[in-house]
Amino acid sequence: MTIKNDTIKYLALTSEYFSQVITLANFVHGDGYLDDDKIIEWTNKGIINNINCSFVALLDDQVVGFRSTYSANQWQIDQWCSPHLWQVDSQKCCYFKCNTVDEKYRGLGIGRQLLQLAINAAQQQGAQAGISHLWKQSPNNSAVSYFSKCGGKLIKSHPDKWNEESKQGYSCILCGHNCHCEAAEMIIHFDN
Repeated sequence: MTIKNDTIKYLALTSEYFSQVITLANFVHGDGYLDDDKIIEWTNKGIINNINCSFVALLDDQVVGFRSTYSANQWQIDQWCSPHLWQVDSQKCCYFKCNTVDEKYRGLGIGRQLLQLAINAAQQQGAQAGISHLWKQSPNNSAVSYFSKCGGKLIKSHPDKWNEESKQGYSCILCGHNCHCEAAEMIIHFDN
């Protein structure tokens, strides 16, 4: 199957696509990763002044990828964050929560395009950088590799980042309900 990138449509993530996004997220990341309440919370954290930082990639009206992004000041800096190393005001950092592309459609630039759309929207909201925690155990460490190619810089590694979520219902596709996967805290500084 040959797919041209110009057949992929990119739209803001809205409730119309929630069901498909949840299905894709749980298939790729593991059962319990995303549910109805979380998708509403995640999406609302990315909207300021009617500017939405979260997007879907569609092929024939089917979600083949999505990017969930929290707006600056709409997310909690926690023990997994190192703002003293970011070299930018933490109040000016959005959070790239999740990027997911269906395995059948990887390598087409969908993840990169979703990230660029999120960056553009976050900049319109006033963000100067974006933080993310990338899954180091992704196949061939592809998550960190992709984010690095998009300008991401490694800040710090965090073992057991998703362990607590795994004990509360999330079943990691590698570790089950006792996740010990490592997160790479990374930042992209935007060109303003």
